[in-house]
Amino acid sequence: MRFLGFLYLLIGSFATAGESLNRYDFSGAGMATTFRISCFCEDQEKANRAVQKCYERISELNSRFTDYDPASELMRLCAPEALMPFAVSEPLYEILKKSVALADMTHGAFDPTCGHLSHLWRRTKRTGRLPPKDRLALAMAATDWKRIRFQEGKTNISLVAGTLIDLGGIAKGWAADECLKILQQQGIQIAIVQAGGDTVAGEPPPGRDGWEVVLTADQINKKNILLRQRAVSTSGDLYQYVEIDGVRYSHIISPRTGLGLRERIACSVIAPDCATSDALATAMCVMGEDAGKNWVKQFPNIEVQFTKLNGSP
Repeated sequence: MRFLGFLYLLIGSFATAGESLNRYDFSGAGMATTFRISCFCEDQEKANRAVQKCYERISELNSRFTDYDPASELMRLCAPEALMPFAVSEPLYEILKKSVALADMTHGAFDPTCGHLSHLWRRTKRTGRLPPKDRLALAMAATDWKRIRFQEGKTNISLVAGTLIDLGGIAKGWAADECLKILQQQGIQIAIVQAGGDTVAGEPPPGRDGWEVVLTADQINKKNILLRQRAVSTSGDLYQYVEIDGVRYSHIISPRTGLGLRERIACSVIAPDCATSDALATAMCVMGEDAGKNWVKQFPNIEVQFTKLNGSP
């Protein structure tokens, strides 16, 4: 799945705010990327308090969702010794529910149970060698979102033994949504949150119809969009890839083959929330342009934009 978005989503310039509102911009590290927050409110102190809560939330979610830390809540759920059903926190329960719903929607093009495949591919990127066929087959066999079960009325999860979850394709979008919610709860409605290749916007700046976001697929393909109460995410292999025996493989893993994608493609997805756009940006690249455009016809509230990258056949 997608670990880091490669496309730059740049916040454009805006008209001067009205007399009662000022613009404040913040930037900080989180989830192996940079979270940028821009907002309009009455004073610096209010903005500082709200954004501090955002970065605290990002850190908390990362400690729960990461698969790089064996002590994280996610890895404790996936540990061989974990007893099922396993009681998890509400954030982990809800993101897993969302992940499974999106996996079902995309028929597995997005699949949170791809953890074994992710670990194999990380090793491939380090060593420059494709995974052994037997280990790849075992990892493929353990990749199926139906291996996750939920206990309604409680935040209990049951996993089929040997399941390993990777939330890298949705966690940053989820965290961006959480930041926007926090800002709104703090009385800040005019805001935008960018997490690497994932962006979610609230109400637009004063006098504007939306926040201007520049989608940059490569040095040639750029497009400006206006974002209001919507989210956009992008995925592709412009910068993150590995070449093995003359073949270029993307960092985006296909749950269908267990390997990085070989098609040079990028996709931007506009959706009601950033968790959805984050996961679907990966899924659309896995599906490919024809299948992706056909699939999205079922969902009028979702838009997709594909770009063939330089070097595409």
